[in-house]
Amino acid sequence: MVKVVSSLLEFLPDGHEYRIIFMRRPLEQVVASQDRMLERLGKVAPPTPREAVIRAFEKHLSKLETWLCKQTQISVLRVDYESVLLDPYGEATRIATFLGWSLDVEAMVRNVDVSLHRETNASLGGVPSQL
Repeated sequence: MVKVVSSLLEFLPDGHEYRIIFMRRPLEQVVASQDRMLERLGKVAPPTPREAVIRAFEKHLSKLETWLCKQTQISVLRVDYESVLLDPYGEATRIATFLGWSLDVEAMVRNVDVSLHRETNASLGGVPSQL
């Protein structure tokens, strides 16, 4: 099992069967989280407007979805980030079933840490998250 950023998926070697767990999260939260990470590292976020970054991510994800649909050797389970926080047992069970492995679902659930969900709708000027 390896973690791969989405932009590198198309470079996976041929001749293998892949099962990808694709974590989906609101792009506004992704961008905000990246900005905070840079701040914690003492770096300045690029001056690119947030909307432009989100549009670039949307374009990338659209191309990736098109590519994934054409890959017969790749199975994809799309997992919603907030669903994991709201129903960790259900999502962990989905993942174990998708992989076809005997996983310790209870241990997976114990490792879901809601406190790490820092970029909520409230921090983005929207409605407070229910988490």
